[in-house]
Amino acid sequence: MNLQEAQALDAAHLFQNYKRAPLLVTGGRGCTLFGEGGRTWLDFVSGIGVNALGHGDDRVVSILREAAGSVLHTSNLYHHPYAAPAAERLKRLSGLDRVFFANSGTEVVEAAIKLARARAKKRGEGERVEVLAFEGSFHGRTLGALSATSTEKYRAPFEPLVPGFRFLPFNDEGAIASAVGPRTAAVILECVQGEGGLASARPTFTRAVREACDRTGAAMIADEIQCGLGRTGRPFAYQKHGVLPDLVPVAKPLGLGLPLGALLAREPWAAAFAPGDHGTTFGGNPLACRLAIEFLDRLLGGLAEVVGETGAYFHTRLEALAASTPGVLEVRGEGLMLGLALAFDAGPVVDRALEEGFLVNRTAGTVLRFLPPFVVGRGEIDRLVEFLAAAIPACTPTEVAGTLSRA
Repeated sequence: MNLQEAQALDAAHLFQNYKRAPLLVTGGRGCTLFGEGGRTWLDFVSGIGVNALGHGDDRVVSILREAAGSVLHTSNLYHHPYAAPAAERLKRLSGLDRVFFANSGTEVVEAAIKLARARAKKRGEGERVEVLAFEGSFHGRTLGALSATSTEKYRAPFEPLVPGFRFLPFNDEGAIASAVGPRTAAVILECVQGEGGLASARPTFTRAVREACDRTGAAMIADEIQCGLGRTGRPFAYQKHGVLPDLVPVAKPLGLGLPLGALLAREPWAAAFAPGDHGTTFGGNPLACRLAIEFLDRLLGGLAEVVGETGAYFHTRLEALAASTPGVLEVRGEGLMLGLALAFDAGPVVDRALEEGFLVNRTAGTVLRFLPPFVVGRGEIDRLVEFLAAAIPACTPTEVAGTLSRA
């Protein structure tokens, strides 16, 4: 199948709810994806943060081959040898007490919202139903998770959404102190807003959320689906801020390309789910959990620290680029979750990157987002930065360039 055939079949048979790039992936190795005619692309998207070990990792391939001859699915009616060991590793990395496995980030956000409300109800606090989220947030696309997502373009086609959700300004400690009260079941935040332009929470803000939840009995939910599991150079982004959340949804790299999400919880919240209260058919299946063990063992073995070192190098290179390139407003993010905020729509830079052998994407319209595999090398980073140094000026609209030259 070539690209044109793939595009024709897509148009004929699939929902048209994705705007796919004109790229047919045929293979990959490390941080490189392969396409038709021997073309290659350096991958700074990694499946939107999923392919943390890159493509074609030898150990991952070996696990898949071995598992293919075994049981791929058992349901959660029975035990298998991999879910509990994967959960134990997540507990060690996070400092939390229990783990619920599902299939995706959206699902575990949904589980967190249900759990916060269930605990309040079981404690006789039936009025405690409100969930507070923040401007710039993205928590998923099911009705509950979407109700906690602030961006209007995601919400508008499906309204009315679930009642009881309210949005506060991000990084506003005063707003938190006055908003969290006896009706608040949970406060949900991202320490780095992946879809919201890579804005980072201040430690004082995160601590203000923790203090308000402690004062009122609300659950603090730290959504670590994109910023967690090593992406910022720590096992979890909240660990930079010296807080321990009550509930932590994770997903993205956990299953190394297979669907797997997890909700991590402190014991008092986890206990609010009794048998039959919540469940999933596929969540925590043997194959996905085997891959999670491999990934988590690498995190425990120092992979997050490697991400921190590589991310610091990448950040330094981007800061130098920003200082010398008109049109770049600032560098955002942490670890290998980085972005360049531009003074114009980042789409043309993304398109040019695809043409010249680099995969990047944009978020919040004007921010170039970089989520490379954790195994990315400094030479690969250098190649991207050199490309950006030429591409950003070439893609800057004339009217923006004129404004910058007068500034």
